[in-house]
Amino acid sequence: MMEWTLAILLGVAVLLLIISVLKTRQSSKEEHREIDMVHISMMNELTQLKDQIRNIELDAEITLREAGLQITLKERLALREMLDLYKRGYSIESIAAEKKLAINEAEQLLSPYLTSKDDERRTVDHES
Repeated sequence: MMEWTLAILLGVAVLLLIISVLKTRQSSKEEHREIDMVHISMMNELTQLKDQIRNIELDAEITLREAGLQITLKERLALREMLDLYKRGYSIESIAAEKKLAINEAEQLLSPYLTSKDDERRTVDHES
């Protein structure tokens, strides 16, 4: 009788082990599908962002041509860096020193991008 009980318990344990392995495989496949969906979603978002960036670059080029400005890539990159520094709160003097330009030359390059609030700040900086 004891042998039968052990055999039945061993059989039930093996059956439960098989069911557990099958369920784990099934949940693993579901997780894999979810990961694939997230990956696809991220790739679609990246593609959309790249398209938007490309459109912005093309719009900027069109705007430059319509405005009649002839600016080289090197000049554009330098102006972008200067404008970035200015927008982050650097003074025109420190930007000019960083780019090895005269202060009036840096002001002249940045002048189309300055607002009246920026002019007030620049005036206060000069008075200090």
